[in-house]
Amino acid sequence: QVQLVESGGGLVQAGGSLRLSCAASGRTFRSFGMGWFRQAPGKEREFVAAVDWSGSTTYYANSVKGRFTISRDNAKNTVYLQMNSLKPEDTAVYYCAATTSRSSTLYSAYDYWGQGTQVTVSS
Repeated sequence: QVQLVESGGGLVQAGGSLRLSCAASGRTFRSFGMGWFRQAPGKEREFVAAVDWSGSTTYYANSVKGRFTISRDNAKNTVYLQMNSLKPEDTAVYYCAATTSRSSTLYSAYDYWGQGTQVTVSS
């Protein structure tokens, strides 16, 4: 079992920045690929970013590429999502997730999920 707790969400103006954190506890953190997903009201949950076990390989949705950066600190059992140049369309609940795969962009590959943190970007 892995427990995931997100933090760092909030209200920000368009063009601003936020950094989300996801603290993991339970099984060995470094054995999991980690991802961030988001879900806006009335929409399906969508992939945002993923990072492999070591942190050396990352993947991004086209909509956030160049603006968001995913990273992890295995010593702190934490994965981060740095979000810059935020847009109103980034408004959503952001979820952290863990997969036993090396990494994945697929929702179905993730075994463990956090409770989510709200990000609201005002225009």
